[in-house]
Amino acid sequence: MPKTMKGPAIFLAQFAGDRAPFDSWAAITRWAAELGYRGVQLPSWDRRFIDLAQAAASQDYCDELLGVAQGSGVAITELSTHLQGQLVAVHPAYDAAFDAFAPAELHGCPAERQAWAVEQVKLAAKASRRLGLDGSVSFTGALAWPFLYPWPQRPPGLVDEAFGELARRWKPILDVYEEHGVDVGFEIHPGEDVFDGATFELFLDRLGEHPRCRINYDPSHFLLQQLDYLAFIDIYHERISAFHVKDAEFRPNGRQGVYSGFASWLERAGRFRSLGDGQVDFKGIFSKLAQYGFDGWAVLEWECALKHPEDGAREGARFIADQIIRVTEVAFDDFAGGGDPGLARRMLGLP
Repeated sequence: MPKTMKGPAIFLAQFAGDRAPFDSWAAITRWAAELGYRGVQLPSWDRRFIDLAQAAASQDYCDELLGVAQGSGVAITELSTHLQGQLVAVHPAYDAAFDAFAPAELHGCPAERQAWAVEQVKLAAKASRRLGLDGSVSFTGALAWPFLYPWPQRPPGLVDEAFGELARRWKPILDVYEEHGVDVGFEIHPGEDVFDGATFELFLDRLGEHPRCRINYDPSHFLLQQLDYLAFIDIYHERISAFHVKDAEFRPNGRQGVYSGFASWLERAGRFRSLGDGQVDFKGIFSKLAQYGFDGWAVLEWECALKHPEDGAREGARFIADQIIRVTEVAFDDFAGGGDPGLARRMLGLP
């Protein structure tokens, strides 16, 4: 049966900072509520808002976090482990770039950094359960991404080896999530080995269809790949556990297309935009998700090369609220009757 999704909510990662009201849990939750948000997605790496190890170990601490959010007028929608999840699998070409996602003492130490990331993601499973959350969101990381384009020719077995290793790293983590009754909604995202439906299937197959391997649906990444993001919902709706509401536009020209010629975000043919400023068909998306009974949170993820983030956040709350479909509990033609249980047989001339 169709269900009504929850929202609007906002992912706090792009707004966290060292000035008020973005520098503390109490202040940023009040700010979100004042804009009209009913939920906040919490970046688990940001110690201004949460001590992840303490949240995994202490119910009292989690109750305090929940109490502050409730006092502000918002719920916690999910914990995000995007940065830690990225570090579960890093190709050596990206080691230096991704060191920034880990504590300084782990920089230049890929093996130790990976072990830290695995433990962090496991802690988020325990913390999610203490916070009463049934889902989280993350990245898979990537080993095969540098070999995305099939030139030079990939040696036989490279893709199988990469996805086998990715699954080997994630299955013990997902087993911890299974133990605590929490899903991991992987954001299907370029830069991860799982970047479209086909690669999600490769990953899921090698995980043995693990029940906690789910999808954080973000249509912006699909529009920039020119993937049919509405058909994606038809195919994978049973695995969609989270929803990032993010807009994008793709305007190819005679100089650049999907790959955008190494241009900056401002000059790319494909770029992210604030909600309502891009080309994503959100009416179609919200209708599809309502059709399939998605009752999770609609979470704004703001990323725009043009608009100020605070303007994007303010406009986004209203935009999401206007898109959410309060699903009907009655059929539109109930007024015409037809509820007689014996009517069908009589209309067919049957006794």
